[in-house]
Parts: sequence; C-alpha cells; structure tokens
Amino acid sequence: METGNTPHYKRILLKLSGEALAGPDKTGISPEIIQQIASEVKEVADLGVEIAMVIGAGNIFRGAMADSLGINRSTGDFMGMLATVMNSMAVENTLEKMNQPTRVLTAIEMKHVAEPYTIQKAEDHLKKGRIVIAAGGTGHPYFTTDTAASLRAVELGADVLLKATRVDGVYTGDPEKDKNAEKIVEISYIDMITRQLRVMDLTAISLCMDNNLPIVVFNLFEKGALKRIVLGEKIGTKIF
Repeated sequence: METGNTPHYKRILLKLSGEALAGPDKTGISPEIIQQIASEVKEVADLGVEIAMVIGAGNIFRGAMADSLGINRSTGDFMGMLATVMNSMAVENTLEKMNQPTRVLTAIEMKHVAEPYTIQKAEDHLKKGRIVIAAGGTGHPYFTTDTAASLRAVELGADVLLKATRVDGVYTGDPEKDKNAEKIVEISYIDMITRQLRVMDLTAISLCMDNNLPIVVFNLFEKGALKRIVLGEKIGTKIF
C-alpha cells in the first residue's frame, strides 16, 4: 500500500515493553536490539513527527515479582519504576549517538539523573524536536507502565498510542500458544474489555476510551512497521 511521505500523525506516544530491549534472552539489555529500536524511532523523528516514549522494565524487575521475594507490593512497584529509568537512559544514549536529541523525564525526582517530568517540560522538548522518554511510570505504585503510557499520551495530546509487542497485533487467543488464534484488524475499546483480550490492562484501555485516544498494537521488529504506521498504512490492530 502506497502512503507517500506525509505523516498521518503529528505527535505519537510509543510504548515499549522492557522485554523488547532484552531480545531472545528476555533479561538485560541487548545492544543489537536497542540499536535496531533506536534506528526505527529515528526514522520517524526524521519525518518531523513529535515522539514521546514510555518503556517498561520487565527485562530488569517487575513490581509483581515482589511477593515471591518477600517484598511488599508498593516497594516492588517503586523498584520497577527505577528499572524503567535505567532502560530509558539506555535508549536515550543510543538515540543521542545517532544525533537525535532525546530527553528522559522522570515521575520520581532524581535530578542528577534526569529532569523531573512535567507536562510543560515535555511539551517544550517535543516542540523543539527532541524525543521525550517519560520514565518512572506514573510515580505511584499499583499502576502499570501501560497505564503510564496512556496517561502520558492523553496529557501530551498525542494523536495515537502505539503499543509495540512481539506479535503483529491483537489475536483472539495467544498466537504463540494457540495455532487457531485469529488476528483482529480493528476492534472497539468496549469489545476489548468485554472479550478480556489482555493486550493492555483495563485501566489503560479505559483511559484511552474516555479520551478518544486510538491505540495501534503492532510488532516493532517488523522492519519499517513503525514508519509505515505513522505514514498511514494499516498495520497491526487498531483499537478505537
């Protein structure tokens, strides 16, 4: 499908899982993978699109792991938030080496590491052509990075929330386990909730629904997919 070179979206929020940075090992950070992701993101930035990002921390620590370690949930969630800052700094450094100005803004203040997140600061950076990586989740326990991504997308007036996964969209079942699972090209927020298709948590989907923010679920590792979506091509699954 030919879409030309005019971006369909002016401002996007890209949500990456922590596992995406780890590659096949699912833990730690893969230099090859982070380079690949940064290259895909820079391609879109070069089109003049304003990009905000939220990155998870599942490759380092999940708040839900706390119980098995004898750590209370709130502490575990804060540990996960700190891990998102580590991932965000790694992506920022890679993008900066590509001469793409990038700033990490954190919900938890740590002034020697990154700027504190405020909507005004994020807006200022985006308007100056810098990629903004919003780290530290929402700054509060019991909220996932999916919810943080939805919140930041709404706050910053993003045109779309792009959720990158290991598969090319939303399926009727887990395509990695169920060979009969069928891909869904378009689906409403309500159908996502009632059918319990757990691509994002209910809080995140509800926030998008309440603010009419469309979501596109896609496979970031399909080369060029991010750019093609931004140029208007129908890839992955659209939730609206």
